Amino acid sequence: MLGLRPVVNVEGGFPGKLQRLQDLCQQMLADRRLIIASNRGPIEFQIEVDGSLNSQRGSGGVVTALTAASRFVPVTWVASAMTDGDRRAAQESNGALKLPEQEIYVRFVSVPRNVYQRFYYVITNPLLWFVQHYMWNTPRTPNIGRAVYEAWDGGYLPLNQAFAEAIVQEAKKESEPPFVLLQDYHLYLAPAEVRRQMPGATILHFTHIPWPGPQYWGVLPDFMRRTIHESVCTADIVGLQTASDVRNFLHCCESMLPGATIDYHHRSVTFREHTAYICHYPISIDAQGLLEFARSDEVCRYTEELRPLLREKTIVRVDRSEPSKNIIRGLRAWEMILERYPEYRGTTTFLQFLVPSRSELGVYQTYTDEVFELIESINDQYSEGDWQPIHVFYENNYAQAIAGMRLYDVLLVNPVIDGMNLVSKEGPLVNKGDGVLVLSELAGSHEQLGEYALSVCPTDLEGTARALRQALTIPPEERRRRAAALKRLVMEEDITFWLERQLRDLMLVAKGGM
Repeated sequence: MLGLRPVVNVEGGFPGKLQRLQDLCQQMLADRRLIIASNRGPIEFQIEVDGSLNSQRGSGGVVTALTAASRFVPVTWVASAMTDGDRRAAQESNGALKLPEQEIYVRFVSVPRNVYQRFYYVITNPLLWFVQHYMWNTPRTPNIGRAVYEAWDGGYLPLNQAFAEAIVQEAKKESEPPFVLLQDYHLYLAPAEVRRQMPGATILHFTHIPWPGPQYWGVLPDFMRRTIHESVCTADIVGLQTASDVRNFLHCCESMLPGATIDYHHRSVTFREHTAYICHYPISIDAQGLLEFARSDEVCRYTEELRPLLREKTIVRVDRSEPSKNIIRGLRAWEMILERYPEYRGTTTFLQFLVPSRSELGVYQTYTDEVFELIESINDQYSEGDWQPIHVFYENNYAQAIAGMRLYDVLLVNPVIDGMNLVSKEGPLVNKGDGVLVLSELAGSHEQLGEYALSVCPTDLEGTARALRQALTIPPEERRRRAAALKRLVMEEDITFWLERQLRDLMLVAKGGM
């Protein structure tokens, strides 16, 4: 977790926002508990050679965001026991573990390995992830057979039930029903079970990835897609990333839930005498914490290590190595620039920061191999002397990636589709050179940032190449205007803003409605 310390003069009024959030938390949590639940937790344990337990911060974007947010709020965090160390820590603690120097209490949910493997490797990844990112080659995949049915009944369903039971057990420690923040596609079935056992709980389910329209959900069998929508609608608030996701969710409920009343004006779904409010809360970053981290000795050291690779202009991209990030098309657009405009050979460098992701899944490993093959091909064709067109860094090294984003003249973010994409917010915040953001229209962040970015259709190679060329040649004053506007937006609508909106809405619901 990045250290987040308030300072006196911060653009965007950070100290005031922090105080406002702290006041809100004291008001709403005076007699009610806040419980967060997500597949990955804020800490994970490994068993060392000598048998001791070693802990480290949990990985993943959801954990990063919620850990930063929970700095302001004392919480109980329910998470999967994903390692042998997690399982042992859960057994030895016999309850919730308190994190050092933080008001976070972690309760691990431990299920048999075969249950978790069915849940994770058959249902959530790849099935739900691929559906919600429109990634299936539908004439050929998916092929939903007996193994998927068994994984639903013997993996996804029991894990969600186990999460609900853990939440209920934690809530019983207090006299008042809790506020519950359920996170993402791993826990679609938990809201219904929590509601069944604790009718008085105030529940928000937030989905961090895109929400497709009803036709694409039709890739799943009726009982799966209907059960997901029925359960999520038992929450008081359904949180999504964008206004487009909200519209899709409402259309889905109209299509899949007979008897439901859909109010498009007030963005609500009433089903079986319960009303859920459908809201969009675009997730963001710990802006002040990131600015402090970007000034750290570690980041400064990586910045100096990268400088010898730079020439007159620098293009940067930072991605997890997965198909939805559209890395290959971005590299091909750069290849087109080199082919058409020889003046960029030797004068412009492309830095590709690539984070390993889900390498145990064949489609991900194949995609990563294709990325490296293309980089090698471009470098073989266009390298001149001590200059090569692409430098790739394949490691999970956040400090190095932040250093790269400080240095860009152009930041390329062109996912095929993304729930939000925090790189598009991190980059403009830390960049020191009035860099230009080239941003996919299908990134969730485009709703917020698109006015000040150069927008591209992610499948449009020609358009992406032209946007890169425009970004490299845009006049200095226009660069400054766009960069300043992006930085201001990210500062104003940071992780504090994201959390505060959700907590205020939860408090309104608890008092009788929105």
